[in-house]
Amino acid sequence: MIKYSKIYSGQVIHTRFKPKKHHFKYKVFSLLIDLDEIIEINKNLNFFSYNKFNLISFFDIDHGDRDGSNVKEWVKENLIKKNIKFQNIRVEILCYPRILGYVFNPLSILYVYNEKDELISIFYEVKNTFGEQHTYIFKTQDQKIIKNKCDKKFYVSPFIDMECVYNFSVTKPGDSISVIINQHDKEGKLLFASQDGKSQDLTSKNLILNYLRHPLMTFKVIVAIHYEAFKLWFKKVKLVKKKIKILNRITFETNEFK
Repeated sequence: MIKYSKIYSGQVIHTRFKPKKHHFKYKVFSLLIDLDEIIEINKNLNFFSYNKFNLISFFDIDHGDRDGSNVKEWVKENLIKKNIKFQNIRVEILCYPRILGYVFNPLSILYVYNEKDELISIFYEVKNTFGEQHTYIFKTQDQKIIKNKCDKKFYVSPFIDMECVYNFSVTKPGDSISVIINQHDKEGKLLFASQDGKSQDLTSKNLILNYLRHPLMTFKVIVAIHYEAFKLWFKKVKLVKKKIKILNRITFETNEFK
C-alpha cells in the first residue's frame, strides 16, 4: 500500500529585488517519495521505474552520495554524525523525477521521521548547473512549519554573491506543500524563491496526467534556468566568479549564522 508518497502539482516563483528587479514563475509537479515505499511504487505504477529508464523514474544516483548507493542509509549515516538519536527512521524526499531519463533538481528536500513518526531532521540538498551538490542538514522539531537559517556555503548562481544568508520556511508534507526561501545579503533582502503544490494520490493515472500537463518538464527547468540567466546578463547584473570546485559536500547546521 502506498501510504505516504504523493504527487504535488503547483508552481515555482522567483523574485529578485536588486540590483535589478527580476521575476519569473512556472508550473511544475514534484514527487514526494517515501523511500520505504519505492519498491512498491516501482511494482504497481505504470510509466514509472526505480533505478531504470522509463517515462518517469527515480534514481538513487541523483541524491545522497550520488554513487548509486542507498539514499536512506546515507541519511542514517549523517544523522549519526550529527548525533541525532533514532531507533528507526522513515525518509520522504521531495524532488522532481527523471523524465525520459533526465532531471535537474535545484533543490530536493529530505524529511526524516523517527519511529514515533515525529520529524527529527531536514536535509536541503542543493545542486548547481556545474554538477555539484551541497546538503545543509538541520536537526528540527516536529512542527507544521519548519524554519531554518544558515549562511550560504555553496556557489549556485553566477549573479549572486556568496556573502548571503538563507532563511528557509517549509511545511510538513500534507494536503499541500510550501517551500519558501528568503535570501539576504549585507544590505537586506535579495531574493525570494518558493514552490507550492496541492497533493494528489500517487497513481498511474495521476502520474501520466501530470506528465501530459507538464511534458518534458525537467528539460524545461534547465532551459528556463539558462534563459533567466541570459536575461540577468542582458540587464548587466554583475557576474560573480566561481572560486572552488566540489562534487558533494555536507554541512551540519545549527540555525545560527555569522
